[in-house]
Amino acid sequence: MAALYEIYDRFALIYEKNRGLFDMTHIFNDFFKILELSQGRLLDLGCGAGEPFSRMFIDKGWQVVGVDFSREMLKMASRYCPEMHTIYSDMRNAEFNDNEFNAIIAIYSLFHLPVKEHKNLFMKCFRWLKPHGKLLFTYATKDYTGYDEFDGCKEFMGQRLHYSHTTPEKLYKSLEKTGFEIISKDYRDIGGEVFLWITAGKK
Repeated sequence: MAALYEIYDRFALIYEKNRGLFDMTHIFNDFFKILELSQGRLLDLGCGAGEPFSRMFIDKGWQVVGVDFSREMLKMASRYCPEMHTIYSDMRNAEFNDNEFNAIIAIYSLFHLPVKEHKNLFMKCFRWLKPHGKLLFTYATKDYTGYDEFDGCKEFMGQRLHYSHTTPEKLYKSLEKTGFEIISKDYRDIGGEVFLWITAGKK
């Protein structure tokens, strides 16, 4: 099976025709209200082409840092989101200063990592967030994979992608042990796919 970054490099070739498939404006608006900030610094883990979230934050006057391991997706980001500072890296290897960001997002990206690595990334995000900072991410569940816990592959847009998740209850406990307060947990059907959207805050 091809490496995940190679698959996303290929996705970049068909990205144009699917740009409008997933409308997440309402999710952005809900998250932005929770932040209660007119401007700040955002970290986008698995930023892809920078749309829609990073683009929306930049349009609000925010500074955005995007991390992605697909060179082809980052090439598109330079077109769609040229104001974003991009870093070519696996999100697991990224390093930032403590208390650097007001918000961190991982949209349709975290669940591609092995579940055993989720906790370490949560700990990093907690450190990188400023006090009262917020984390928003998408999480796979039984609604998507058909299993309470899953570590395997599913087909997406003609490619076999790795997905990994535990139960929502174990996820919540992991976030709380890290120090996060769970603000919202919503199952959302977007483009015919149901995922769990989590917003968590650093006290």
